[in-house]
Amino acid sequence: MENLLRSLRDAPVIRRDGYEYVVHPVTDGIPLVEPALLREIARGIESATDLDGVDKIVAPEAMGIHHATALSLESDVPFVVVRKRPYGFDDEVPIHQTTGYAEGELYLNNVREGDRVLVVDDVFATGGTLKAVCGAILDAGAELADVVVVVRRAVAGVDAPELPFEVKSLVEIDVVDGEVVVRS
Repeated sequence: MENLLRSLRDAPVIRRDGYEYVVHPVTDGIPLVEPALLREIARGIESATDLDGVDKIVAPEAMGIHHATALSLESDVPFVVVRKRPYGFDDEVPIHQTTGYAEGELYLNNVREGDRVLVVDDVFATGGTLKAVCGAILDAGAELADVVVVVRRAVAGVDAPELPFEVKSLVEIDVVDGEVVVRS
């Protein structure tokens, strides 16, 4: 995880509406997303979970997409994107998402009863996105094989919700005095 750790330590932090955002290729797609970083993350996710018997990788739009893509290329497991707009398919599952800084609708397609699903996302901070997405997957009758994020981030004053599943992460960070601190 050498590339990931170095890039996080060097990441700029901007303050917007009282929230300190870590600007990083993993979470924002800027600055430049290096292929070596994506390969390292895909291999890290493969090491953090057992892909045996996983039918699909599910990734929320937008910043989970490049991690799911890299992992799919490495593992040959197909992926589906939880979209921010509806398509109107018969089995489409609408998802209401509330995070510490946003609220909106997401839409799950192509996850069916009996599917064994790995959920991959960029960051776990307030837990709102993962709680909503994983709940919809379970409501669809699919099985959560695992949930893995690249970065787990502590957010001052925000307690992550109680979740009925474990969220694994490749690295844990915090923001202290406007700087990224890597915890593990």
